Amino acid sequence: MNVFFIGDIMGEPGRRVLLKLLPKVIRDFQVDVVIGNGENAAGGFGITPDIAEELFDFGLSAITLGNHAWDKKEALEYMEKDARVIRPANYPDGVPGKGTCVVETAQGERLAVVQLMGRVFMPIVDCPFRVAERELTRLEGITRSILVDIHAEATSEKMAMGYFLDGKVSAVVGTHTHVQTADEQILPKGTGYMTDLGMTGPVHSVIGMKPQGVIQKFLTQVPRRFEVAQGPSVLSGAIIGIDSGTGKATALHRVRIHE
Repeated sequence: MNVFFIGDIMGEPGRRVLLKLLPKVIRDFQVDVVIGNGENAAGGFGITPDIAEELFDFGLSAITLGNHAWDKKEALEYMEKDARVIRPANYPDGVPGKGTCVVETAQGERLAVVQLMGRVFMPIVDCPFRVAERELTRLEGITRSILVDIHAEATSEKMAMGYFLDGKVSAVVGTHTHVQTADEQILPKGTGYMTDLGMTGPVHSVIGMKPQGVIQKFLTQVPRRFEVAQGPSVLSGAIIGIDSGTGKATALHRVRIHE
């Protein structure tokens, strides 16, 4: 099974480059399932039902979110209706949506997607490590092919999660920082790992936003309204090969394609 996991999709530029380049990636890498992080898909903050449907029309099978999961109020009810849109599983009990979903390939193979959120420099949530164990228990007997999106700021926390789940899941990949890392690898017990998939969005930007507004915020510390940058964009993510019988990763390759 070949899975293409797309890094944070940033606003209209990210959706545009995705529509333009995704068919080529699917064809060239013989992709069976496409997953993407969509927490910035709506103008850089959150996701809407219409945009989620647009991403599904592009070919995504599931969408992960993150700390911006709640930015668009219309998404709250949508998450309850469509299990393919998942928010971090370690939010407290009682919030809308779920943190795990199971999708199927055209060949009928099952793939589970689990999303967790880190706690270092992030909103206060439940322990991602203990919640990961809980979600894996729920998936026993359903599928051995499991991908984990760890939406976190600190590289150390992401790496710790990779080793914590090594041998228990197919891959652990990071989102949130929007900067693609060059540490893709197969961990000792067979789990694929990459600290951050990178951003799918405008190249000439500060993690997707127009640079001048961000610079002024750093210079003055006065709150400013950030706007998604325009111009040429890049599609970022990783191709993850999975042995469906064992659930182990067979390969993990970085993808970064400019339009």
